[in-house]
Amino acid sequence: MKTSEMLETYPKSMNLDRTLLARVIETIVECSQVCSACADACLSEDAVADLRKCIRTNLDCADVCDATARVLSRHTGYDANISRSLLEACIAACKACGDECEQHASMHEHSRVCAEACRACEAACRELLTTIS
Repeated sequence: MKTSEMLETYPKSMNLDRTLLARVIETIVECSQVCSACADACLSEDAVADLRKCIRTNLDCADVCDATARVLSRHTGYDANISRSLLEACIAACKACGDECEQHASMHEHSRVCAEACRACEAACRELLTTIS
């Protein structure tokens, strides 16, 4: 991705490590994509009714990840409180989605992949959150 390259072009100083920020944004974007794809895969399963909660959790996580990545990509008029709140929401959404997908991982490979992406995103968001003052 060009995230790191784009962040390097930002003309002002930033309070965040650009390399860490780029890595976290890319992890969040990947999680969003994986969650959307997992929801779609769940809709293709024969027992789709048993996966309703998983689908909902996938879509919620994807939406929260999308919003978080977009806000973290903007720095003019930066507000650390908003970034912190979104990172906390992203951590909660990823934890919920990862927990839900893990329940289906032994039956559905897409759920296993999604659970892993959610765990990675949760960890990345926690790492960035500790650096925001």
